[in-house]
Amino acid sequence: MVDLAEIQAAYYMVAATGVIIAAIFYILNMRATLQTRQAQLFMPIYSKTTEKDFMKDNWEILDEWKWIDLDDFEKKYLDDRDNRAKFMACSDYFEGVGVLVKRKLIDPELVDDLVSSGIMRFWEKTGSVMKEWRLRHHTPQMNEHAEYLYNEVKRIAERQHPEIKT
Repeated sequence: MVDLAEIQAAYYMVAATGVIIAAIFYILNMRATLQTRQAQLFMPIYSKTTEKDFMKDNWEILDEWKWIDLDDFEKKYLDDRDNRAKFMACSDYFEGVGVLVKRKLIDPELVDDLVSSGIMRFWEKTGSVMKEWRLRHHTPQMNEHAEYLYNEVKRIAERQHPEIKT
């Protein structure tokens, strides 16, 4: 005959197994939910890079703007309100994405997959004036997250594409 202790032991084993299965299900479900939330958060950010006006402004900065140093850059582009707005719209966009990556709200590999070349080209073109601006105007935080984003994306791109020399 089965005694009460054996029945209780079997009951506890079944209950424990149920709790473990529920915990595993919860973890898997939360992981999928977090990935979905990251994608939902990132899609409007990605959409910005496909807007015609953003593209035109970014391409103008990357392909047409030329300067020698910060003085030349400020005189040519920051003294003009329209050019300043173009520049700030692009640099602030990359700054915002950098904050989200740094705070681990968006996976940097997702950012790399979708907008790495734009991030890298923008920082490589403008990084020197940003760094000089920080020193001259005593604003070490100026575009620090855009620089962080560039470094993260560059690291990922170099790992994924060793054939590309950066």
